[in-house]
Amino acid sequence: MQRMIRLFAGLCVALAAVLGASVQAQPTIKIAYTDPLSGPFAQVGDANLKQFNYILDHINSTGGALGRKFELVPFDNKSQPSDALIALKSATDQSMPFIMQCSGSNIAAALIEGINKHNDRNPDNRIIFLNCGAVAPELTNEQCSFWHFRFDLHVAMKAEVMARALPKEVTKVYMINQDYLFGQAVQRDVKAFLAKLRPDVQVVGDELIPLGKIKDFSPYITKIKASGAQALLTGNWGPDMNLLIKAGIDAGADLRYYTFYAHLTGGATAIGPAGENKVFSVMSFGENVAPEIGNKEAEIFGNGFRAKHNFDFAAGTFRTIFEYVQAAVIKAGTTDPTKVAFAMEGMSRKDFLGYDTTMRKDDHQIISEYFVGVFKKGVKYEAEGTGLGWGVAATILANQVDQPNTCKMKRPAM
Repeated sequence: MQRMIRLFAGLCVALAAVLGASVQAQPTIKIAYTDPLSGPFAQVGDANLKQFNYILDHINSTGGALGRKFELVPFDNKSQPSDALIALKSATDQSMPFIMQCSGSNIAAALIEGINKHNDRNPDNRIIFLNCGAVAPELTNEQCSFWHFRFDLHVAMKAEVMARALPKEVTKVYMINQDYLFGQAVQRDVKAFLAKLRPDVQVVGDELIPLGKIKDFSPYITKIKASGAQALLTGNWGPDMNLLIKAGIDAGADLRYYTFYAHLTGGATAIGPAGENKVFSVMSFGENVAPEIGNKEAEIFGNGFRAKHNFDFAAGTFRTIFEYVQAAVIKAGTTDPTKVAFAMEGMSRKDFLGYDTTMRKDDHQIISEYFVGVFKKGVKYEAEGTGLGWGVAATILANQVDQPNTCKMKRPAM
């Protein structure tokens, strides 16, 4: 009898080991990520990658989804649509259910077209596009797709926030934007909302510049000073933004700078202490948002990233992405992209700051809170060793940024 008990116990231990090994062997849920990881905009892609992996470590620590962990697989697209499509091909060849891209609405447009074609032809190997920062309004209007989900406010929403943030005493502005789909949208929509909300404001200069080509912005600053502008409005990002503001600060231009991306990595260093109370950024998150609204958990989360990487965690929307994906996979009970997409559209969740967000079903555009940050002294967390940091000048709730859309979405059969 004792021998049989020992034998049974041994079998139980062996079975447990086999089952444990089976659980350990569960494949990861792979998410392809394509952005510039080399070239002039490499700093942007590298900063995104570090923040993504930090967030995914947290998501995986909470159990991942369906007993599986998430894994990010990076692809360098060199800021070229053709290279992003090569990354898409690699992702679909490996049957990855998700692909992410943040930088460049021209690249996002190419991905949407490529994904639509691929998913139509391959119903058993579809893929979902998680858009983390390509914000041309067209992508969720004329070019909207069932397979595309945008987790950042689009240009028109940000343009409205920027126009509302201009103080009454500013009546002359100069605009500089990058000459491609996104920059052209900023140019169009900022002017439209100025005309609607601030008809007293005169646009005294309006230029489009080649993306990533200009190394010296001092001639532009000379023109801005001569125009009598009180504020520079720009959607520039990466070195096109950092070098532009640095040139203005170095020249001692009496300007206020209203931006979409000055709060991102490298912005504070480019601005420096001389930019105190002169630079504003329309942002989804900033290091000082959590302490200013009293959210200790979010503050601790940001501090953990800063301690690990020595630069600010600026990607609140990135965490929202992965929390939506995690919830949608669990809700669908599968990683099948069609079922996950149906589970994710129309979903509402609180983000990690405690604000309400919704993935709008009509066009797959996130509706969430936004902030206007100001670069100043006296904040709890300084940025990049400058002695200044991004304080919150204004908070705009989700219902205040909601705008109509023109999407006519075609949905696949469930």
